[in-house]
Amino acid sequence: MKSILIDVTRCTGCERCVEACRATHHLEDEIPARKQSRDGLTSRRFTTILPVHERRFVKKQCVHCLQPGCVDACLVGAITKTSAGPVIYDPSKCIGCRYCMLACPLGIPRYEWDKTLPYMKKCDMCADRLGKGEQPACVEACPNEVSVFGERGELLELARRRIAGNPGKYLQHIYGEKELGGTSVLYISDTPLDAFGWPEKIGRRSMMSYTWPVMAKTPWLAAGVAGLLLGTYTIIQRRMRLQAEALEEEVAGNAEPADVPGKDEIPEGGGEN
Repeated sequence: MKSILIDVTRCTGCERCVEACRATHHLEDEIPARKQSRDGLTSRRFTTILPVHERRFVKKQCVHCLQPGCVDACLVGAITKTSAGPVIYDPSKCIGCRYCMLACPLGIPRYEWDKTLPYMKKCDMCADRLGKGEQPACVEACPNEVSVFGERGELLELARRRIAGNPGKYLQHIYGEKELGGTSVLYISDTPLDAFGWPEKIGRRSMMSYTWPVMAKTPWLAAGVAGLLLGTYTIIQRRMRLQAEALEEEVAGNAEPADVPGKDEIPEGGGEN
């Protein structure tokens, strides 16, 4: 499975990765360079450079969980985890429920609130480029080799070698190795990644382990609600029909017969002209 290893100690905050991401995804006219939105990050949430410490920056993007909660939360299959590694989004299937936003502990998926017909946006690890045998644009554009692209197992070994070969330089931790059940974007750093909320706020359980017990019940819950509504509709219609029939019978019972002249009421002359 393809992954990215990010070495925070090498990042200078030059934002070449951000520029490459913007160009690749045609965001040049949508997101002014270095402009941040209401949520403190770009509203499209592809690649963003965040200050983690006075001397450190970190590239924030979708970490492409091995067991993504956003995939499990999506009711229509608009978000899928590919065998190659990326978690991709199909806007043609999206119904705008935004459950993916609620399911992501890192707050990655974002909605295009400023669009008339909005869609969800997130990093897709340049899945189209991967299909052509190319690297993600952000990895290719980095002048300092902050990011390394390759197989997840090989990148984990590389991370361990860097940590072991530089005593005191790195934290003894590979972010994403086990958090959230494992991710396809890994980090090594010399300072805690507070911008991600790791590791204090996020445990090792995958988000799917939290969302699936609820989402698995959704079809049955929907069927139950539909059944309840149908039953309620049927009862109301039956009552209305019975009330209408009762009203018709009451009207028919109270109606007086039409006045027809009797034999004794025929005027003299028998009505002859």
